[in-house]
Amino acid sequence: MSNPEEPKVTAAPHIVKEEPIAAGKWLQLEKTTYMDPSGNVRTWETVKRTTRRANTEADGVGIIALLKRTLHKDCVVMVKQFRPPMGCYTLEFPAGLIDEGESAEVAALRELKEETGYKGEVVGVTPVTCLDPGLSNCTTQMVMVNINGDEGENINPTQQLGDPEFVEVVLLALDEFQQKIDHLLEKEKIVVDAKVYIFAMGMVQAFFKPRELPVLKQ
Repeated sequence: MSNPEEPKVTAAPHIVKEEPIAAGKWLQLEKTTYMDPSGNVRTWETVKRTTRRANTEADGVGIIALLKRTLHKDCVVMVKQFRPPMGCYTLEFPAGLIDEGESAEVAALRELKEETGYKGEVVGVTPVTCLDPGLSNCTTQMVMVNINGDEGENINPTQQLGDPEFVEVVLLALDEFQQKIDHLLEKEKIVVDAKVYIFAMGMVQAFFKPRELPVLKQ
């Protein structure tokens, strides 16, 4: 037995090998053998996209699009669609894969136009972020886009969906974002994407004004 007072041996964790288990058109399941920080060799089941581009930093983009119109509240442009893995409808940010030769900005504007019909302007891009690191190596960049809702083509936007895409556009007021989502959850069976609800919680914190504490009598 090792002496509990002895310091643990640490190692730089790293991948030893990756072996395909099964593959489809879009996804591949792999057995990943790796060394953990204690120097032990372990295995993991990993899902990877078969569509990853060699020269792109992220697999896809998610778009936080703010629709700004005169005499209207600013709204977040959302999409609602049936997702087979969930077996129900989901509420998500517009999103999609980055095509060959595209930047995150270009991909975001293209996907926004296709899924919602809106034309926007990129105002911010996140670093590459992971989606579900315990399951997959899939990565995304979130792109912030402003939409001038007073422009002609944004007054009555037309989706440019491919076959067989079915996407419903949902507009939710920015200053009531979490409240609107919670109300939607009460009305129908729908699952909210984690990124969406985290954004909603962040907006509540940003707008929250703490009440003044009462002055205690001496």
